[in-house]
Amino acid sequence: MAAASLRTINKFGRMVYDKPASKLTALVQSFRSLGRTYGTDRLGFAARLSLPVLMRCGSFWGFAFLGGGFGFGLYHTVKLTLQFHLAEEEEKAPDLGKDLRLTLYQYKTCPFCSKVRVFLDYHGIPYEIVEVNPVMRQEIKWSTYRKVPILMVDGTQLNDSSVIISALMTYLISKEKTIPQILACYPEMKAKNESGKEVTEFCNKYWVMVNDAESGRLYQEKDSRKEEIQWRKWADDWLVHLISPNVYRTPHEALASFDYIVREGKFGRFEGFFAKYVGAAAMWIISKRLRDRYNLQKDVRQDLYKAVNDWVAAIGRKRKFMGGDSPNLADLAVFGVLRVMEGLQAFNDMMENTKVKNWYRRMENHKQ
Repeated sequence: MAAASLRTINKFGRMVYDKPASKLTALVQSFRSLGRTYGTDRLGFAARLSLPVLMRCGSFWGFAFLGGGFGFGLYHTVKLTLQFHLAEEEEKAPDLGKDLRLTLYQYKTCPFCSKVRVFLDYHGIPYEIVEVNPVMRQEIKWSTYRKVPILMVDGTQLNDSSVIISALMTYLISKEKTIPQILACYPEMKAKNESGKEVTEFCNKYWVMVNDAESGRLYQEKDSRKEEIQWRKWADDWLVHLISPNVYRTPHEALASFDYIVREGKFGRFEGFFAKYVGAAAMWIISKRLRDRYNLQKDVRQDLYKAVNDWVAAIGRKRKFMGGDSPNLADLAVFGVLRVMEGLQAFNDMMENTKVKNWYRRMENHKQ
């Protein structure tokens, strides 16, 4: 979420660097006043600097914005690199969990990375985490694929969250297949997006590659496989794009979101000042562009409410999960995307104004 957007914050810094100082006064003043609302305005010498003195130097703020984005990403890299994550139920999936070594390269607040963590945790698979600096990305400089998540399984590289989940699910069911053999079922394909930029897509990425007998055990209800694929794709193509416009919807929410990130990350005063105010200002502006790009309503909450209510309606009243009595891959994907908003106003509003709460709590409490 925030971490994945820091390269854009650097671009915002360059824009600030080129603007006259007078045009920046209102924006900075609004975010500084918001700090008092959340009790976060006392940030040492940086907060005590008078606004007129700061605004006389537009170039200072341009460099500050650039440095803030870099420092924020670098902090997460140093703080979270090579943390070892053990799932609660280590006895599950012994072949994958004990015979193979898994390393997940991620941004902690990225919804696609959250999807992979939810899958691994649910199936009790232990894994190591390498937190990637979202600005420099030095941790994945060895990879020609430059996005996260990347999962290394005994030296074999798996890219794309949905490919990772489908491939691992195939491995859990079809134990006679190796990870490289399974990965061959998801070939890369180069394509161009609407902007003409070349992107990497993966064939069959929502398919679990099992034979008829295994498919019958995994998908016991008619059309359940088709339904699972449909909603996994929906989570990637629609739901995930509602997150940033909602958590950065207003200046208040943008600041609260970055205040939460700084508080949880235990930033120093100087780091916290830049991470919070710079990040909040940049992402509030960027969220407006995202709203227009995805044709969202002016009040983007309404799009979020409708999306999660559509999800709950698809599950229906007779099922605990889309997978029936247990979550399927669609349940895990949607839960992973929504979970990155926990602790923020957008999450609280969603739980209060939609019908998703009961399903979400069941997902939190369900054990494989």
